[in-house]
Amino acid sequence: MKIRAGYRIAFDCQNPMPIHLMLSVHPDRRHDLITPDTLRVDRPEARITQLVDGFGNLVTRVAAPAGPITFASDFEIADSGLPDPQVLDARPTAVEDLPADVLPFILGSRYCETDRLSSVAWSRFGQIEPGWARVQAIVDYVHERIEFGYHHARPTRTAEQGHEERTGVCRDFAHLAVALCRSMNIPARYCTGYLGDIGVPYSPSPMDFSAWFEVYLGGRWMTFDARHNKPRIGRIVIARGRDATDVAITHTFGTAWLTHFEVITEEIPAQALMAAE
Repeated sequence: MKIRAGYRIAFDCQNPMPIHLMLSVHPDRRHDLITPDTLRVDRPEARITQLVDGFGNLVTRVAAPAGPITFASDFEIADSGLPDPQVLDARPTAVEDLPADVLPFILGSRYCETDRLSSVAWSRFGQIEPGWARVQAIVDYVHERIEFGYHHARPTRTAEQGHEERTGVCRDFAHLAVALCRSMNIPARYCTGYLGDIGVPYSPSPMDFSAWFEVYLGGRWMTFDARHNKPRIGRIVIARGRDATDVAITHTFGTAWLTHFEVITEEIPAQALMAAE
């Protein structure tokens, strides 16, 4: 399967400022790129550099001039076309045996307050067999607990607040599921990326980036999605971190007004591929 994806995001900067972007396809999927995922900027005087952060994500740093600036990319990527794998017999790894790079993902973080959700987690899921079944029970609970709606979005909502308010967007589903997993010593990390309407009914809502999470089971990271609660096709990961703080797609260090936001994620139909050939 081939997928076309990309974005067009514009700001009006009130003064010269640094802008950090986390919009590039993650390094572990870049070998699947068919056409380059290259950032285009309409202000040639903007100075651009790129680095890899402590979580292995690609970060683009822009020294933006005052005034309007637009960032864009449009690329094609190969995908297996298979849904998220399910390994129902996956077992947990004891905390004392976790690799060093996994340890940060059993701790509380800005949006995932394990200290405030631990009693909820153990009272609801403590009797469920550790491993895949326990994580799936958490996913089921979060999926039913939170009502999705873009009008519910709030950038400061934490996992505990999402649990109590019972409303949110995809990041709130991910934060609550991550916090409940970590409360039970299950390593979990927050993910952001592209997820189009592939293999599911078309949604008329504007396309956006999506959030899901990964859990360390059976010695590797596995994908879960509390918002959709079903295996999906065509995820393209951009970044992973402890929570949304680590993977903000844009971070402006000054006053900048968002003037345009557009995301594209769609399967390239087989007939289009044949015509191109």
